[in-house]
Amino acid sequence: MQIVLPGALPEQPQARELSKHLSSAAPTLARWLAGGRATVTPAPTADARCTPFEQWLLREQGFAPRGGQALASGLGPLWLKESTLPDAEDIWLAELTHIAPSRDGAVLIPAAQLSITDAHSAALLENARLLFEGTGFIVHAHTTSRWRISPPAGFAPSFASPELVSITSVNDWWTQQEDTRPWRRLFNELQMSWFNHPVNDERAQQGLPPINGLWLFGGASRQQLSAPGAQEYAIYDALYEYTVKQDWGGWIAALGHLEQTVFAPAGQSTPERLVLTGRERIVEITPDRRWWRKFLPPGRSQGKKRPLGGQQAEGAAWGRFFKPSSDNWSSWW
Repeated sequence: MQIVLPGALPEQPQARELSKHLSSAAPTLARWLAGGRATVTPAPTADARCTPFEQWLLREQGFAPRGGQALASGLGPLWLKESTLPDAEDIWLAELTHIAPSRDGAVLIPAAQLSITDAHSAALLENARLLFEGTGFIVHAHTTSRWRISPPAGFAPSFASPELVSITSVNDWWTQQEDTRPWRRLFNELQMSWFNHPVNDERAQQGLPPINGLWLFGGASRQQLSAPGAQEYAIYDALYEYTVKQDWGGWIAALGHLEQTVFAPAGQSTPERLVLTGRERIVEITPDRRWWRKFLPPGRSQGKKRPLGGQQAEGAAWGRFFKPSSDNWSSWW
């Protein structure tokens, strides 16, 4: 059993406060944290151009960037659905988005939050094909929310993932480099054409934001994924949206729901690996099977204080020499 929890690592000072509620909201998770060994991996987004969770997924798939590629380029082959394309072909995807001005520049709302229908996607694709003609780019239907793009020969800039852009700012990632100019020109033409498109008129009547952007990302090939599907894991992302919104009351409620539906039903079994991600870090918890832990007094791994005597006193003596790093899980969480 391997469990992945995106958004499970709040930043300070919120983490310090939330740690006080962890044992009551999710006692099973607290037991797993206290009984495991933590490996903390920095996951900076500036160079990777994707979120820590996306970085972890790419690492699990054995993605190896070519010279000059950002890690985010691997999201093209990672998110590609079944395809007959050659494994050596670079995969570029473009996600339908909503982009709006904000106080700090512009914000991007990803497709997952836009309630895009098959009919709306198909109508916008038909319009886009006309605008793509003669640009050197070719657009292909792929999924409702993402299309596949064939760029001109030699096109190889680095774009951030739409998910990362959605939780930061478009201005942080909207590159003005010369090699992106053809795409930026096409992007602007799409925005103007879709401004009064019947699809967006209909969405306005439904109270939905317009689809006015097509965010390009990817650029790597499936050959660069050396371990696709190597391991199985379960992803529970209920905490992620509350972390992004910094809604910590909702975060605690979602954690309690995970306790009832996922953690507690596991009983006394412990995940072989528990993966937590935050804003710029990844923590992986594995069971602590060091031989000397059996000499620790009962409750030690949960951080409980109990009267010492007999075997407990002997265990405490061992514990002074061998201190499990997981006893202080709150120091890294």
